[in-house]
Amino acid sequence: MKTIGLFALIFCATIGFAQPTETPKDTDGCPIFEMAEGDTVFTMKQYFFVLLKTGENRDQNEAKKMEIQEGHMAHINKMAEDGYLSIAGPFGHDGEYRGILIFNVPTEKETRALVEQDPAFKSGRLSYEVYPWWGAKGSRLK
Repeated sequence: MKTIGLFALIFCATIGFAQPTETPKDTDGCPIFEMAEGDTVFTMKQYFFVLLKTGENRDQNEAKKMEIQEGHMAHINKMAEDGYLSIAGPFGHDGEYRGILIFNVPTEKETRALVEQDPAFKSGRLSYEVYPWWGAKGSRLK
């Protein structure tokens, strides 16, 4: 009986009453953690994956479509220049899903605020979904 009581005390002390630890963050405030793979340790970083989708308002005339697209591209380029956007690109078809953006910002709230400044979203030509996504810090496409 003493063994069970001692086990319960140790369990409660180590698990039940443990203080939650704060997720480590990089210098930009983005959550990170280390993951070992064989002899290599990767620093994993949280990014935000945005799936661009067809919006509900796509009946603009050709001139207005071009104006919105120019504003959309200018906004994407500005976010990339400012270091908020790591990857952006359209899909190679004309379906519901239009493209992706991967943001290098600390929070989903900041991601949404940046996306919602885009003329394509303001006009309703595009909509979006946001997902937290983990990748090895410094990853790049080859």
